[in-house]
Amino acid sequence: MLLRDIAHTRTGDKGNRSTLSVTVYEPQNFALLEKALTAERVQAHFAGTVHGPVERYALPHLGTLNFVMHQALGGGVTRSLALDAHGKCLSAHLLSFVLE
Repeated sequence: MLLRDIAHTRTGDKGNRSTLSVTVYEPQNFALLEKALTAERVQAHFAGTVHGPVERYALPHLGTLNFVMHQALGGGVTRSLALDAHGKCLSAHLLSFVLE
């Protein structure tokens, strides 16, 4: 099972910090999400991209885990030389790919 099978995500950024919220589709899956998706596992998943600590905040009434990832944007979105370091534009562009 992949994360996308039980949850959706939203992202945001401010300075050199990225926030990522993961929200389950069905409330009964929140316990699984909370157990499996730790700050340490998220930091390991983004190894090489996130150079600072990752903080996790649980919002069980919303079925959401919110992660704050420090030093994640190459100095900040407007300063980074990386192509769309936060990935919003690349993922949106891929959605327009035409399958034949």
